[in-house]
Amino acid sequence: MPTIDSTADQAIFFDGQTSRRHAVSLVLTDACCGIVEDGQSIANWPFAAIRRADAPGGVLRLSCLTAPSLARLEIRDTELARKLVALSPALDQGAPGSSAVTRIVAWSALAFVSILLVVIYGLPLVADRLTPLVPHTVEARIGEAADKQVRVMFDGKICTGADGQAAFLKLVNALRAAGGLDGAIDAAVLATDAANAFALPGGKIYMLNGLLQKAENSDEIAGVLAHELGHVAHRDSLRSIIYNGSTAYLISLLFGDVTGSSALIFASKTMFEVSYSREAEAGADRFSVDVMHRIGRPTAPMGDLLHRVTGDERNKALSFLSNHPFTEDRMALMARENKPATAAPILSDAEWQALRDVCN
Repeated sequence: MPTIDSTADQAIFFDGQTSRRHAVSLVLTDACCGIVEDGQSIANWPFAAIRRADAPGGVLRLSCLTAPSLARLEIRDTELARKLVALSPALDQGAPGSSAVTRIVAWSALAFVSILLVVIYGLPLVADRLTPLVPHTVEARIGEAADKQVRVMFDGKICTGADGQAAFLKLVNALRAAGGLDGAIDAAVLATDAANAFALPGGKIYMLNGLLQKAENSDEIAGVLAHELGHVAHRDSLRSIIYNGSTAYLISLLFGDVTGSSALIFASKTMFEVSYSREAEAGADRFSVDVMHRIGRPTAPMGDLLHRVTGDERNKALSFLSNHPFTEDRMALMARENKPATAAPILSDAEWQALRDVCN
């Protein structure tokens, strides 16, 4: 084979079998690149088998399909690199855009979509099937763990006004009885300005003082508490933890957390930041409506309180991501199901005022 060109020691060669760096010269023929060290040929790479490898700027790094997989040739001389590029017809096969890499990208995308489909459709079904199988004693222990985190989060600021707490428990117990819940319900008010209420696994319910202060009468609070009792009756908190914990585990694996440690953190966090599906929220609203009918009180006040807290939601940015039904839809439901009161409020005016002052 006629020689096209030869070079001085302008390349570094790694033979793929040892870690030694070889300062080599190259002999370029019409068919291959000869690699020469100290006047002796140590390798011949056919141009058709040479491929480009990742390298820092200013370096042409090459591999060869006929050489050991770790063998590398590094050229820093610009002119020599230009010649090798011109002589190597398949240099960039296997680089981004090639069929092999395209297949890898396609399979990765398919795996990602598959996980998303499992998260969206598979895990809710799994959570629905597993929730009824979890013993109530286990659910209670999960609730105790969540309760400890809630107390840490709010610095243990549970409101202890005796008259207010008595009024609160009177309201909760009346609603529990109307809802047909057999288990004990442990309810308390937390001293925070946030306007919310939530239920934990095992029958623990927290009302935040900010919501109490926005309420104008006991029927508004009764409707919200009945809604949270609906979550307790349907075991939505436990179902949500199973779903969210499984989702976090899958996502953590997808992004390389093979231990799933981020899932444990996420699942722990969701114990007291429970988010339910729209179906679960709608079911709890339906439960609230039924309970308010049974105690002979109107349902519209709950809708009024929700609107006072959230305002209109349908036209807000990213409202389609909301896990609750829109406030406007919930108000419409409460108004549609509203009936004239057939019984006195559960709390007297004095008891209602005591409840509002429970954190003072």
